[in-house]
Amino acid sequence: MATCVDAKRPRLATTLSGSAVAAALLLGPAAVAAAAGDVTVQLTTSARSEAAKWYERHLDCEPIEGRAEAVDCGNAVIEFTQGPIMGASQGTGIDHISFSFSDLTEKMAELEKVGVRGSGVRLQRFDDGSTLRDIPGLFKTGFIFDPWGTRIEVVEDPDTLGFHHVHLSAADPERTLGWYRETFGGKPESLRGMIDGLRFGEVWLVASKHPEGQPAPSAGRAIDHLAFELADLETAAVGLRDRGVHFTRDPERPEGGRSEAKRGFVAAPDDVRVAVLDSGWQGVDADFGSDADEVASAEPYVVPRTPWGTPDLQGMWSGNKAHGIPLERPDDLADVAELTPEEAAARRERGTLGSIWGYEREWRDTTLGYVKSAPSRQVAMIIDPPDGRLPPLTEEAQERRRNAAASFGDYVRRRPAGPEDLSAYVRCISRGLPGMMMPSIYNNGLQISQSPGFVAIQKEMIHETRVVPTAERAPLGPGIKQWLGDPQGRWEGDTLVVETSGFNARTNYRGSSEKMKLTERYTRLGPNRLEYRFTVEDPTVWTSPWTGRFEFELDNEQYELVEYACHEGNYGMTNILSGARARDREEAAAAAETGSGAQ
Repeated sequence: MATCVDAKRPRLATTLSGSAVAAALLLGPAAVAAAAGDVTVQLTTSARSEAAKWYERHLDCEPIEGRAEAVDCGNAVIEFTQGPIMGASQGTGIDHISFSFSDLTEKMAELEKVGVRGSGVRLQRFDDGSTLRDIPGLFKTGFIFDPWGTRIEVVEDPDTLGFHHVHLSAADPERTLGWYRETFGGKPESLRGMIDGLRFGEVWLVASKHPEGQPAPSAGRAIDHLAFELADLETAAVGLRDRGVHFTRDPERPEGGRSEAKRGFVAAPDDVRVAVLDSGWQGVDADFGSDADEVASAEPYVVPRTPWGTPDLQGMWSGNKAHGIPLERPDDLADVAELTPEEAAARRERGTLGSIWGYEREWRDTTLGYVKSAPSRQVAMIIDPPDGRLPPLTEEAQERRRNAAASFGDYVRRRPAGPEDLSAYVRCISRGLPGMMMPSIYNNGLQISQSPGFVAIQKEMIHETRVVPTAERAPLGPGIKQWLGDPQGRWEGDTLVVETSGFNARTNYRGSSEKMKLTERYTRLGPNRLEYRFTVEDPTVWTSPWTGRFEFELDNEQYELVEYACHEGNYGMTNILSGARARDREEAAAAAETGSGAQ
């Protein structure tokens, strides 16, 4: 498979947009209604580089020299652009795309071994639980999903290996295929005498009737649109308009376009969006935005005051911008001051993909484009020690870690008698401090409310609220230990300082003990920026204190805290305990049967 693509060759391209995929059928230099050659598939994802790696790793595509956002998939080139995804492709006018392999049984077994965790592969099973179906007279077929919601049919068609077809879902398939043939060309053929479609070079365009009559619009979904490349777009546009084709966007050179080629959009049947492209189309550079949404001013920022004179930190803050920042500086970034915008986007996407796939993307805070600014380019949270790494462990902590590692297997194998035998994490009791403050894939809201002498800090994760007194008071005493400790706040200029001790260590952070002291500093750096610094001191665990930082972003307009309905009655707890009791019964029955046999 070639690693370079000749831009002069005619091609059919599929563009996938949103954090999903926008399919674009790209017809190469040809007049309107003339057949084309190779296909280009343009996918719009949350992170172009991560999407490119996924298609290289799992669908045998290859990188294209000089184009980090594109891969060569044999009969099709796939290009990736940035954007939010508003849902999977299934059920839309562009239901799925397809790849063909010479041994599909072997390929599907390979994909199933990958699993769905991280940047994995989700397999769609048929009613009987199988992942493959052999259609007599046609070929073997199965379905998978990429992490961005693109439905992909995998088939075993030795006549066309690599990118195989684009499958439309239509209210009237015959009418829909007729529109594409009359408007953009394509050779009418029958796939093994069973499926009528159009051929664009080696790639098929097929259509089937939507089960509910009218498919959902493609725009904004995983496969956003199709695209056809034309030899002379300006002339072709006149002909298209004469045929009654409606342009939803007139042809123009898009901002960030790599060439002078123009792009327009037209409306196709079944609410499918179609792009028409000039010959020589080379894609568009991504706009990653900036992680600093406030323009630097010569005047220092003046923090607003409450009616009683303290700095006003109140509002709904979000940690979504900081999701993906690791606690410690990675070894390969030892000398890097900050990430590039694209590297930051890719890092946050890896964090999202590394989460639980059981949560669809629509449930994840960072995947729908609601974050006002680009992902933070901060390399690591730890700023002291200067190397960005945790200080060495004490001998005592090292011994505890060795013992914990040795006993971990016993904990995993031990059958719980009740909820008390399971961790606070499983029981949804608390994430502890500073763990609950860390940004993750969801529940990153932070609401701060103030009154004279008190600050209430509510974190969306595990719906925990801390009421921090800012007037000096007597500590609770050494005999009283709490999940979130005993906090004492004070104001140092514009900064809220909260010192907390008295932890019960049952939600320890990185092995912290009851002797941990946590010092937090909340400072408003601008109208929409809240810096959060935290210093951890625990002489029984680390040889010296260490400090980290990241920022929250004000979002009073669209963010609201929702209930985190995780509790001991959830499905996980029920299944764990019911499974343990089932195993008890199995062992008891086996023991009884053995005893009867012995008699």
